[in-house]
Amino acid sequence: MDTTLRLAQQPEADELLGRSPLAALVGMLLDQQIPMEWAFTGPHTIAQRMGVDDLDAHEIAAQDPEAFAELLSRKPAVHRYPGSMAGRVQKLCQYLVEHYDGDAEAVWRDAADGRELLKRLVDLPGFGKQKAQIFLALLGKRLGVTPEGWREAAGPYGEQGSYRSVADITGPESLAKVREYKQEAKRAAKAAKAAKEG
Repeated sequence: MDTTLRLAQQPEADELLGRSPLAALVGMLLDQQIPMEWAFTGPHTIAQRMGVDDLDAHEIAAQDPEAFAELLSRKPAVHRYPGSMAGRVQKLCQYLVEHYDGDAEAVWRDAADGRELLKRLVDLPGFGKQKAQIFLALLGKRLGVTPEGWREAAGPYGEQGSYRSVADITGPESLAKVREYKQEAKRAAKAAKAAKEG
């Protein structure tokens, strides 16, 4: 895996995401309740603070939980909730060690089809169906992982030419379009809720 991603909008952080399957997974895990760029810069920040140039699932899984939480909490914090996210990152890495010998890419390397790949992603700690579908779309659209039926398994996120998620970001312009889409979706949800209550 060696692709240029533009999710963090920072060259070093994006370079790590493009070459490290684990960094991409951790970035996706962190992508909640904070801006996307902040989430996808997280793996690079963690690697820097650990003094390494790539993330290693075995190493993260074996960290002392308090020390790892402190590492993510240092200013600037890796996430708005660095303590709980540190626990989630460790759980993800422990799962990868247990089920995939610590090899994040093995999650998708030999998946028979899109349905199987989606199931494997949903099984990851911290990945619900929506997050799994978005990551599957990212794999297909940006990283060339295209088992049969991947677009269908990714649901609306797999649609060509859409601007729904991180899977559709290729630079600042598409990032703005994805932001716009998300804000519009939030407005529509609020309006629907208000109509229902009214």
